Amino acid sequence: MMNRSAARLLLCSIGLMCVGACVSLPPNAPRSPQDPFERWNRSVYKFNDVIDRGVTKPVARGYVKVVPQPIRTGVSNFWANINMTTVMINDTLQGKLKAAAADLGRFLMNSTFGIGGLLDPATQIGLPHNDEDFGQTLGHWGLHAGPFIELPLFGPSDMRDAPGRLVDVYTNPWEYVKKPWVEWGGYGVYLIDLRASLLPLDSTLEGAFDPYALIRDSYLRRRAYLVSDGKIKDEEPLIDPDAPDQPVATEKPDKH
Repeated sequence: MMNRSAARLLLCSIGLMCVGACVSLPPNAPRSPQDPFERWNRSVYKFNDVIDRGVTKPVARGYVKVVPQPIRTGVSNFWANINMTTVMINDTLQGKLKAAAADLGRFLMNSTFGIGGLLDPATQIGLPHNDEDFGQTLGHWGLHAGPFIELPLFGPSDMRDAPGRLVDVYTNPWEYVKKPWVEWGGYGVYLIDLRASLLPLDSTLEGAFDPYALIRDSYLRRRAYLVSDGKIKDEEPLIDPDAPDQPVATEKPDKH
């Protein structure tokens, strides 16, 4: 049986499908080859933006105002430590055994000496903090990202990373907490803390000519950077080399 969260997401998606055709694209805006569903994605982005402005952002601002910085740091450390199980699994799936061993050491140290992950002694002694997930694992083994998609409530993603997020949920130990109020309460705190960490970027988005395009392009570049372990630079176009009818080189626009 479909749970309530899935039902709400389905209803939101149906509603967005009904209004997606009404969303107009910015005039003279360049079209991204990785965004063939741009009209739909922009409608979802507008929906997400309404939720963010009305609910998520005010709650995050209140969280920052009320909760002292040391406690917020402890919350961030705790969730980063919980997520290390996902990182270690994907380290191993990608054949990065040294990274998996280092992340295991980080997890054990922060879980014990770090009081369940609230503190981060592993960073203080120089253990690296890796960032891996199942979407990156698929990319590591050659699966292309595919088209960009904006997910209702979850934000930017692509056709490779979206299903990868579901796998990541089941490699996170918090998913196996038996009491629903503890599980969902914890996820709520995590989301608030995550949104609070993004508050400094709000001024950049507010000053952008096209915030949707800025978020889309930033997401695609960031994911390409992570999948390639830093080998793809910012100036390189994110175009599928196997896609038909793609230009070999990108010409700069005429300034005159």
